[in-house]
Amino acid sequence: MRKEECGVTAFKDLRARDIMVKKPLAFAPERRLLDAVRVLIDQRIPGAPVVDDHGNLVGVLTEREFLEAVVVAGYHGEGGGRVRDHMNDQIQTVDVDASLFDIAMLFVETAYRWFPVVDENRLVGVVARREVLRAIIDGFGQRQSGVRG
Repeated sequence: MRKEECGVTAFKDLRARDIMVKKPLAFAPERRLLDAVRVLIDQRIPGAPVVDDHGNLVGVLTEREFLEAVVVAGYHGEGGGRVRDHMNDQIQTVDVDASLFDIAMLFVETAYRWFPVVDENRLVGVVARREVLRAIIDGFGQRQSGVRG
């Protein structure tokens, strides 16, 4: 099989479940916003899913929501409230069985840096641009040995 065919096969055969980060950081809606922001800053993560007690995805917090909430809280001298007060509940998700091609196209068509991966609305992972790019490069066999990210 030619290298080009390997890359096409990766686009056709790989699914979100194959490239996602399993067991991602997620927040409960009741968590204090400023605590959540500290965790994201410390871990250098651009955002996180918000899940209920059953693991169902109920929202996301991104850098944008964090920044907006922190600016407002700082201006008013408030603590920022709870995650539920600032999360975005209009969620773009990726199904666990979505193809690498479909996920790549979502990144091309949107400004999002990552998507929650769900199986019947239950959070099972997250997929970021980096995972998609890594899978594409690996599929074409162009990653240098021993070099990652």
